[in-house]
Amino acid sequence: MNISNSLLLLSDGAFIGIIVGVAVVVGAICFLVGKTVTEKVRTGKLNSTENEIAKMKEEAEQECKALKKEAILEAKEQDLKLRNDFERETKEKRIELQKMEQRLAQKDEVLNKRDSNLLKKNEELEQQKRELDKKVANINAKQEKIDKEYESVIAKLEEISGFTKEEAKRQLTDSILEETRRDVAVQVRNLEQEAKDEADRKAKDIISLAIQKCCTDHASEITVSVVPLPNDDMKARIIGREGRNIRALENATGIELIVDDTPEVVILSGFDPVRREVARIALEKLISDGRIHPARIEETVEKVRKELDAQIKETGESAMFEVGLFGIHPELIKLLGRLKYRTSYGQNVLQHSIEVAYLAGLMAAELGVDVNLAKRGGLLHDIGKSVDHEVEGTHVTIGVDLAKKYKESKNVINCIQAHHGDVEPKCIEAVLVQAADAISGARPGARRETSTNYIKRLEQLETISSGFNGVEKAYAIQAGREIRVMVKPEQIDDNQAMFLAKDIAKKIESELEYPGQIKVNVIREWRCVEYAK
Repeated sequence: MNISNSLLLLSDGAFIGIIVGVAVVVGAICFLVGKTVTEKVRTGKLNSTENEIAKMKEEAEQECKALKKEAILEAKEQDLKLRNDFERETKEKRIELQKMEQRLAQKDEVLNKRDSNLLKKNEELEQQKRELDKKVANINAKQEKIDKEYESVIAKLEEISGFTKEEAKRQLTDSILEETRRDVAVQVRNLEQEAKDEADRKAKDIISLAIQKCCTDHASEITVSVVPLPNDDMKARIIGREGRNIRALENATGIELIVDDTPEVVILSGFDPVRREVARIALEKLISDGRIHPARIEETVEKVRKELDAQIKETGESAMFEVGLFGIHPELIKLLGRLKYRTSYGQNVLQHSIEVAYLAGLMAAELGVDVNLAKRGGLLHDIGKSVDHEVEGTHVTIGVDLAKKYKESKNVINCIQAHHGDVEPKCIEAVLVQAADAISGARPGARRETSTNYIKRLEQLETISSGFNGVEKAYAIQAGREIRVMVKPEQIDDNQAMFLAKDIAKKIESELEYPGQIKVNVIREWRCVEYAK
């Protein structure tokens, strides 16, 4: 069994090996056959490809030959075109050069003609120069002769007239200057008159309208320091035992009481109008009450002082509201109320300030400027008079310091500074305040002076006017609001009279203090008198 099995297994392996061998041989044969076929196919393709390449090469050579022919033809055409263009441009340039040569030839010909003309002109100029030299020599000779004759004539004229050349020239110059001065004076007078007429007309319209609208009281208010008594026995009670009552009243008020022989009257004397008012009211209350002793006097004076302070504040506020202003510092309002007890030439200063505020505001409204500023400046322009008896300086300076202290605007301060002409106005409202102040103070019945000051002012007015050369007489008329100056007609002519009036007015402005304005009227009168015999 084992041997048979072994034989069987051996026969199977041989069979398999045979089969494998056959398969290998078959595969080799197939490989050889495929390779042979592939080689034949490749060889056929190569032959066809070479044919195509040869064909394409032949076609390319033919196209190159055609392109070469075309390029040669184009190059020949381009060359022909360039030659034609070159010949044309050359021909044009040749023509242009010929034209330029012709123009140059013409210019040369013109220049040659000019050269010849210039040579001729130079010769003519040389000839003229020689002739002019001869003429100049002749003129110089004649001038020397004329100078000698002129000097001889001048010498004869000086001998005949008795004046030297310089004196005659000076006299002629003086006469020309005098004549020119007269002509200028006439022109100035005419122009000033025209301007004055026009300005007066417009100013009168504005001022008359402002005054027409301002309806303040024109009666001047007088603050007196006189207290009436019911009887003369009251004087003894006011004085008191050993004068203790009157001393207590004077110490409490700071006002001097004058008890004299005037029946049923006690006079109060003091610089402070508010203190004087306190003393007057307190004394009237003590007299009506009947109880007069030092303790009662001090109590009454203190009570009256408080009441008066309240009244002063109310008066200031009332004045502010009356003119339609707001925002004034409370201290300025109090000072404004104190002006009720202050007078200037008999005119109540508070009423004057209200009137100035009204007038300035009305004129500002007519001119189209700041109405509130004009009213504020007018109301506060005399604020310094409320304390001018307590503080050193003019009421203008004091008013400016107060306005600066309480933060008023620069324009309001300028209104206060400029209302008496101490400084130049910097705004239109300041000019209006100045004009309103003059209107309020200069109207009839507004102010008055004491007889002594009045007479003294008139004398100074006449003295100033009489001090000018050529003035014969000077008279102050219309309560010192006009000065009439009579001049000597043989010394002052009509034109000089105009300058004299200006000089007198300037001197009056610089040396005198007066309310309102003063008219300077220079009168020149020439009288011819002859007697029939």
